[in-house]
Amino acid sequence: MIHADFHRILFLLFTHCLTAGLLQAATDPAAVPHLADTGQATQLVVDGEPFLVLGGELHNSTSSSRAYLEPFWPQLAEDGLNTVLAVVSWDLVEPEEGVYDFSMVDGLLEDARAHDLKLVLLWFGSWKNGLSHYIPDWVKRDRERFPFARTRHGSPEILSVFSESNREADARAYAAFMRHVREVDGDSHTVIMVQVQNEVGLHGDSRDRSAPADAAWAEQVPRELMTYLQNNRDRLGKSLHELWRGQGFPDRGSWADVLGTGEAAEEAFMAWHYGRYIDAVAAAGKAEYPIPSFVNAWIVQPQDEHPGEYPAGGPQAHVLDLWEAAAPHIDLLCPDIYLPDFQEICEQYVRPGNPLFVPESRSGVQGMAQAFLAIGRFDAIGYSPFGIEGRLDGFSAYPVLAQLTPLILEHQGTDRLYAVSLTRDNPSETFSMGGYRLKASLVSHYRPVEPPERGYGIFIATGEDEFLIAGGDLQVTFASDEPGETVGLATVEEGVFEDGEWVPGRTLNGDEIMLSYAFDELIQEGQTGTGVKMRGASPQIQKATLYRFNGSD
Repeated sequence: MIHADFHRILFLLFTHCLTAGLLQAATDPAAVPHLADTGQATQLVVDGEPFLVLGGELHNSTSSSRAYLEPFWPQLAEDGLNTVLAVVSWDLVEPEEGVYDFSMVDGLLEDARAHDLKLVLLWFGSWKNGLSHYIPDWVKRDRERFPFARTRHGSPEILSVFSESNREADARAYAAFMRHVREVDGDSHTVIMVQVQNEVGLHGDSRDRSAPADAAWAEQVPRELMTYLQNNRDRLGKSLHELWRGQGFPDRGSWADVLGTGEAAEEAFMAWHYGRYIDAVAAAGKAEYPIPSFVNAWIVQPQDEHPGEYPAGGPQAHVLDLWEAAAPHIDLLCPDIYLPDFQEICEQYVRPGNPLFVPESRSGVQGMAQAFLAIGRFDAIGYSPFGIEGRLDGFSAYPVLAQLTPLILEHQGTDRLYAVSLTRDNPSETFSMGGYRLKASLVSHYRPVEPPERGYGIFIATGEDEFLIAGGDLQVTFASDEPGETVGLATVEEGVFEDGEWVPGRTLNGDEIMLSYAFDELIQEGQTGTGVKMRGASPQIQKATLYRFNGSD
């Protein structure tokens, strides 16, 4: 008869193996959410499939109360989101040092799963908008152990990046948080990314002027940064390149020796140290659960003239080189874009190794145009309006983008996907794709009327002579580069995608496709006066097939 202890040992061994297997599955880079380079674009992969984030970020305090958030969940699901960005704050997670409360995380997970939504969790640790408002009470009250930064005018409520105790306390809490996410979500993958801190940087000065910061300023520039500068000299951003060139491209020296003594050099110094601090926090979390992590940027505003008027040292476009060198455990450096020059800001952040994700931006018609542009022009892994609960009126982009997601993901990184965002100041754009020359314009009328303020569209060349176009307040004409060749519309259909299959609606013709009767001019331009026409700000989808003929006959 086998002794009972033997059964117990077998049970313990089985339990250990099962636990180890689940842990391995939860931390296997191929199984957990991760970024993958397809050779054409970098995409977020969730459960083995490319995933496009059609997101919305909650207000900062919404996730602190499960009861407060409860009535918003059905609305978020019904309005076409697939992902909610929600805050997890250090003060609520670790109310006493070493004592953790993850009930807010568990509530978010349970409610997101109930509504078939993914989560991007935002760790508000040492800083939020550059300020230390979300640190626990026991950190706030111990200024000797957890020192603030110091500017020319005193100490703002900002933890210093030059304190090892600050960094270690944050990293321990963040690691515990990520460990908990792995334990409760490692096999479900509801959480697909994590933001580490929020819009970091120093307010009120171009650098920290505390004694530890002064000592760091006088030290030699770290060898790893010097190596990065030397290896990337020909691709450095203009700001950093000019600082280094102004000192004669030295290969060693103090920060002042290498980059100079001005406020731009001081901001670069802060960017390196913010990057190192947050990289240490991110590394501690990735050791527990290696899902993608990102840092977001408070963009320089038009009225800002000096570092410190915006958070100095944050991942601004002009210091991205320093962040890239300092923070290898951060996967994405992301712009929060509320300014009108959306396209230019996207261009600044799209760089090798840094695919675009917009975690905070606008909703409404402007937001729809921006979402289409980011995803269709810049191969973004996602877009997210801020304060999404109660603010989706006038934002109907996601149901259409969700229908197009398989085709968008298939064509990202190719010349068969494009997007435009038009305004009265920029009412048209001409581009080539699929063997044709397309002109996208704000939709017009036969009679003189004021054009819409904004139009937008996404274009996918789905086959020979075939295009899918989605957008609002948009019209599109087609032309050929071949002399004497005219392009006409063979068919135009309204429609939707259901379960990935095109379901046609009306077949459009006559008034629904006529744009102009100025045939003397049109014939010379190789056009027939017809085009795809979409009236109204809410997006719709049309499929157009084209044919060519010799218009000079």
